[in-house]
Amino acid sequence: MDHEEKISLWDIFAVFSKIGAFTIGGGYMMVPAIQEEIIKRGWIAESEMPDIVAVSQSAPGLLTVNMAIFCGYRLRGFKGGLVATLGCILVPFIMILLIAMFFSSFSSNPVVVSIFKGVRPVAVGIVAAYAFKLFLKNAEWWHWAISLLTLCGIVFLRISAVYILLVIIVLSLAVSAYNERRAGK
Repeated sequence: MDHEEKISLWDIFAVFSKIGAFTIGGGYMMVPAIQEEIIKRGWIAESEMPDIVAVSQSAPGLLTVNMAIFCGYRLRGFKGGLVATLGCILVPFIMILLIAMFFSSFSSNPVVVSIFKGVRPVAVGIVAAYAFKLFLKNAEWWHWAISLLTLCGIVFLRISAVYILLVIIVLSLAVSAYNERRAGK
């Protein structure tokens, strides 16, 4: 879709500022918010989201910043990417700066401690719900098997995720090479 003339830079900035301001936890917590905001506005198709997340994860840097760059660039080129990125990071930056300035004076406050304890499980639930929703739309049986083996390896066997990723990369390359040779016959 070409939104070059339809979407103002201000709209892009406002949407990504809202996302940055109202998603506690950053990173994967912002992914569902980004998806909801850009899809409901018709800026990017829902079917493109898994690719946007995958590309954003594979690029160096923060996931949500990469997503903001990618989405903004798709909407309005370089200026759109820059504005989306500023919107995504400016409000949280200011909030963190303010919290850092005053945190020591209220960090032991029982209300603040309770709020942080309450937000943790909600953050985990939001990330898990988004991952499950995304997974249901795109998964085949072997995706479930790999996910279950990965979960068991990390949680029960305490295997580093780095090793699991390395094994999956090697296996994926081997399967891809095998399929190419087989298709070439």
